[in-house]
Amino acid sequence: AAGKVHKVPAEHKPSQFDKKILLWTGRFKAMEDIPPLIPREMIDAARNKARVKACYIMIGLTIIACFAVIASAKRAVERHESLTSWNLAKKAKWREEAALAAQAKAK
Repeated sequence: AAGKVHKVPAEHKPSQFDKKILLWTGRFKAMEDIPPLIPREMIDAARNKARVKACYIMIGLTIIACFAVIASAKRAVERHESLTSWNLAKKAKWREEAALAAQAKAK
């Protein structure tokens, strides 16, 4: 069969980062267990698994951050703080500073 393509197993030397990914995803138990050459498909599978784990971690951190913002906003409401009141106070302070600066120039 002239059209038949034989797939040669691609051996790849893993980098230190690849080794850490292989450990983190549970493919190997220790750094010493990782052979010097491994199939490219194994690295790709480990990277995909690490990518999914990282996404789950980010989703969890986002949910935790949402609850932290909600709790912070509830405390701000109890103290009667809002962005509108902060903005009005800041503008009043700027007007006062501008008036003092105008008086100092007039003297």
